[in-house]
Amino acid sequence: MTAERLDFRATIGVEIKGDTWSCVEIPDSREFFGTGKTVRVDASIDDVALENVGAMVTGTGGHMVSLSAKVRKALGKDIGDTVDVTVTKR
Repeated sequence: MTAERLDFRATIGVEIKGDTWSCVEIPDSREFFGTGKTVRVDASIDDVALENVGAMVTGTGGHMVSLSAKVRKALGKDIGDTVDVTVTKR
């Protein structure tokens, strides 16, 4: 991990208030971003690039990146599948 980039493996699916959202949670995100608020990032999920997307707060002090149906289709993956993620600070 460098100061500006974080690489990790995650499972698609974050539980929020009893529902599972199609997101990936960013590990140690509060320390990485230096805030508990929503931030803008560039992300790569497997080989799919997401530019200038919001890393939303999870409600438990972390952050997550949402994966739309279009992105999940491009990945050929859905909730419960594992992906390689790179998040870069903007």
